[in-house]
Amino acid sequence: MSSVPFLDPVVLEGRHVRLEPMEASHASGLAQAVRDGELWKLWYTSVPTPDAVDAHVELMLKRRELRTFLPFVVKSVETGEIVGQTTFCNVDHDNRRVEIGYTWYSQRVQRTAINTEAKWLLLRHAFEAWQCIAVEFRTNWFNERSRTAIARLGAKQDGVLRNHMRMPDGSFRDTVVFSIIESEWPAVKRNLQHRLEQNEQGSRP
Repeated sequence: MSSVPFLDPVVLEGRHVRLEPMEASHASGLAQAVRDGELWKLWYTSVPTPDAVDAHVELMLKRRELRTFLPFVVKSVETGEIVGQTTFCNVDHDNRRVEIGYTWYSQRVQRTAINTEAKWLLLRHAFEAWQCIAVEFRTNWFNERSRTAIARLGAKQDGVLRNHMRMPDGSFRDTVVFSIIESEWPAVKRNLQHRLEQNEQGSRP
């Protein structure tokens, strides 16, 4: 069993991204980040409006107190700015399973090394520090970009939960569930490291 306390707040940092445990003081930075791309207008996601960020952060922190969530703000190492959020959620303490979810990024950093490295840091912490047996990812059936990105990580689709959630507009969401299990982590890790190396080589003059 891991000696690292399960679900305790931790800072995770790489070359491109720094994941910091979310605090109330981050609300203004998150509100600014969500304006880049007006992310709340994507109907198939649940991203707070700038005016709702304070309440959203309060909810995330309450869930952290209950030890069902571990929310992070995503910061660019280059600029120090908050560019998004991500969480460990849907936690199964007995079996050491977690989901990586509630993730969004400012439009200007989408499809950059920030997302790839953030996933690598989170997955490495889950499998190597916490010794999780599986990590899940969930997304809306209609969010094809997200489904493609999750599959590119090396996650396998487990199935579809039909009428899984009610959306803000009253419609029902079919949720696609993916997972990476412990035995798959070494190959997934190599894949993510290779993608990061390619990205860094491509950015050199």
